[in-house]
Amino acid sequence: MRWELDVGSCELTDCDLAIVGSGFGGSLLAMIARRLGYRVMLLERGRHPRFAIGESASPLAGILIEQLADRYDLPRVRPLSAFGTWQRTYPDVVCGLKRGFTYFRHERNRPYQVDADRATQLLVAASPNDELSDTHWLRADVDYFLVREAVALGAEYVDEIQIESFARVGDVSVLTGHRRNAPVTIRAGLVVDASGPHGFISRALNIGNRGFAGYPQTQALFSHFAGVARCEDLPGFATPAASDKGVPYDGDVSPYPMDDAALHHVFDGGWMWVLRFGNGVTSAGIAVTDDLAVELKLADGEAAWHRFLALYPSIASQFAAAQPTREFTWMPRLSWRAEQAAGPGWVMLPSAAGFVDPLFSTGIPLTLLGIERLARLLERGAEAPHKGVPYEDITLAEADHTARFIAGCYAAFPRFEQFAAYSMFYFAAASFAEMSRRLNVHAPDARFLASDRTSFAEALIRLSPQLRGHDPRFASEVATAIEPINIAGLCDRDKRNWYPVDLQDTVRGAAKLGVTAERIACDILQTFQFLGHP
Repeated sequence: MRWELDVGSCELTDCDLAIVGSGFGGSLLAMIARRLGYRVMLLERGRHPRFAIGESASPLAGILIEQLADRYDLPRVRPLSAFGTWQRTYPDVVCGLKRGFTYFRHERNRPYQVDADRATQLLVAASPNDELSDTHWLRADVDYFLVREAVALGAEYVDEIQIESFARVGDVSVLTGHRRNAPVTIRAGLVVDASGPHGFISRALNIGNRGFAGYPQTQALFSHFAGVARCEDLPGFATPAASDKGVPYDGDVSPYPMDDAALHHVFDGGWMWVLRFGNGVTSAGIAVTDDLAVELKLADGEAAWHRFLALYPSIASQFAAAQPTREFTWMPRLSWRAEQAAGPGWVMLPSAAGFVDPLFSTGIPLTLLGIERLARLLERGAEAPHKGVPYEDITLAEADHTARFIAGCYAAFPRFEQFAAYSMFYFAAASFAEMSRRLNVHAPDARFLASDRTSFAEALIRLSPQLRGHDPRFASEVATAIEPINIAGLCDRDKRNWYPVDLQDTVRGAAKLGVTAERIACDILQTFQFLGHP
């Protein structure tokens, strides 16, 4: 279904946009709307700073932040696009260094041990050096920073407000609720739900969780910790790491320090994330299928955490000295997919419309893509015709496509070789999307995870480990499927599951991007100042 985006023009409204939820998505959209001249109210149930999940960015997220900041004159937001500029500009806003994606395959009751062919690990670099690196976001700091920036640009911020109902009266959206026991009524042209899965609009309008077809039922348990050891310092994991000082990658040195990444421990029935922040705190948690959750008695919180560690000796060693810095959070249902994402007088950000799993750090870029699309609609003004704009269709289709991919990954966890091969769908699509934007050859209607590329999307389904068992042909078939957008040297068996950033791969793939090799050499190699390359 396609809804008209209408912010209304009634003089009785308190604001043009009422944004429910002041996480990074709500606050960033509020800033953009203010730059476009809209009256904005930003509504928060709690108070900042407060804990939030969704902590790992990506190269696509970085370029989206750059482009949104440039388009809407948000120079104070732009430094958040990369680790180097963030650290120099906002050293007190805590983030972590994310050089890439690290995966280790674990077996029950057996210590992890790397072998010569590196068949039980996968390292995919996302940046050539620390300066240009992605980041992990300590959301308490990042969200607090962004909400203050929104206020500085003129958004009216109201915290500790409980919004309980939504009604559309003519061309006005009416919100009612309470703030500190006093009744509140807010009239807005448009309400944007930025309050997360099963958020305000879903509850107020009784919008159900449709779920994702064929997706495994999963649960999560997580906390923040101090004292988490680095894998590279533990027996079994240790490998030499590539220098950030210009030493060329030689294939026998890891493309980045393996812990300076979104680090994943993969096992039958689920996986664990380990994300390091610069203040010594580490975010860690497990996402597991219902069967494993029942075995672990995940609802028991910290006791379930220790039962999990007892199954995997090397992970237990990493957390031997770790202490939680906050209570454990149990999520009895991890995924969420709303039945609809827009309606008369309201719209959801992608973070409220659907959530799949944090396995490939998809949440932040999906939300930023939704913000970009809404911002383009808001640029047209309240009187512009928006009928037929498929914001809802795209938002839900991207969530469904992402869920199909993650479901295939869960099915492949027992066979890591198949998981590593299937993951190339994500890395090919992500690197292609980022580079397309950097070269300004990005199609405005391009979608997340290349879901708009029919042959690619069909191959992602056809080769899903949910439907296709592993055999000697599997990796080569994945390689063939991603070849039209493989500009990162992926699926190269000689690399033995270690993929550095080598922009010469991009130069060789220039035709896939529709540009010349000389254009890439000029625009990208010089811009990135890629260390160790001519």
